[in-house]
Amino acid sequence: MMALLRLAKEAAREIMAVYASDFAVRDKADLSPVTEADERAERVILAGLREHFPEVPVVAEEQAAAGIIPITAEDFFLVDPLDGTKEFLSRNGEFTVNIARIRNARPVMGVVYAPATQALYWGEGEIAAHAEFAIDNPLDKVTWKRCRVRPAPETGLTVIASRSHRDAETDAFLSTVKVARLISAGSSLKFCKVACGAADLYPRFGRTMEWDTAAGQAVLEAAGGKVVDTSGAPLLYGKRQRGFDNPGFIASA
Repeated sequence: MMALLRLAKEAAREIMAVYASDFAVRDKADLSPVTEADERAERVILAGLREHFPEVPVVAEEQAAAGIIPITAEDFFLVDPLDGTKEFLSRNGEFTVNIARIRNARPVMGVVYAPATQALYWGEGEIAAHAEFAIDNPLDKVTWKRCRVRPAPETGLTVIASRSHRDAETDAFLSTVKVARLISAGSSLKFCKVACGAADLYPRFGRTMEWDTAAGQAVLEAAGGKVVDTSGAPLLYGKRQRGFDNPGFIASA
């Protein structure tokens, strides 16, 4: 885990250097935006994973967009170097670095770091933790707080939904749930808010990719939560036949 935390920190430094500049935006083949920050962060993470885990394949968003996708088996990494590019462009701080390890189709280890807000989360096994962590702080000085999901309040649920990708299907689902409060957030932070007890439910029916969700799911499941597809089955990974895209899912405490 320490290697992944260091890589997230190094990638975040590249992202924030671009964030502070007058950067350009391009469209990928699928018309989603990409910046120099995405590319610089991904290069850092890929180099680090090759150094520390040379035998483990890596599926990374920008390489995948370029058609570079390695053969994967039971054990591989998923990387989104800058999740929430639209949030990055709007400069609201709700973008993250996501690194996850997948074993047997499940996310068993994940790091989510939002460098603009200094929020760092990780999950592995049955332990999830959170810290406020500036890029230049040494990792051995971080004070971690354990994350656990909370029991569902009788007064109704706090639901967190996508800031940039809210859709009619989500609204229809919410009409079937006792909602006390509805909040919005960008990127994989939504999983982390549920993991640490700031929200109870995160439904998502629009398109997402595996690298968008794996690290956040690892954090949430380590904190005692779950992520299921619309049939109630666990959200799984390595769906190469789908192009690594996810079905709709519900993340909950």
